[in-house]
Amino acid sequence: MKPNEAAREHIFEIIKNQMRDNNPPETNLTYKRLIEQGYDDFSVKQYIGQCVAVEVFGVLTQGKPFDEKRYIKNLKRLPKEPFD
Repeated sequence: MKPNEAAREHIFEIIKNQMRDNNPPETNLTYKRLIEQGYDDFSVKQYIGQCVAVEVFGVLTQGKPFDEKRYIKNLKRLPKEPFD
């Protein structure tokens, strides 16, 4: 497995756990909204994964705590890419 594929699998696991636990509920809401807009499962998870990656990057590289408010704001803006 290539490094990018491994990273994607880890991010998809985070998304799966969020959806299973409904925590935050906005992950499930975003998933359903994008599916209803015609995006396929893989694409939706990639979009949500961008939001996860923003938070993981901040935690790992800058030692910042997970910012749930920013994460939810970025989810609500999808499919627009998260830049916050």
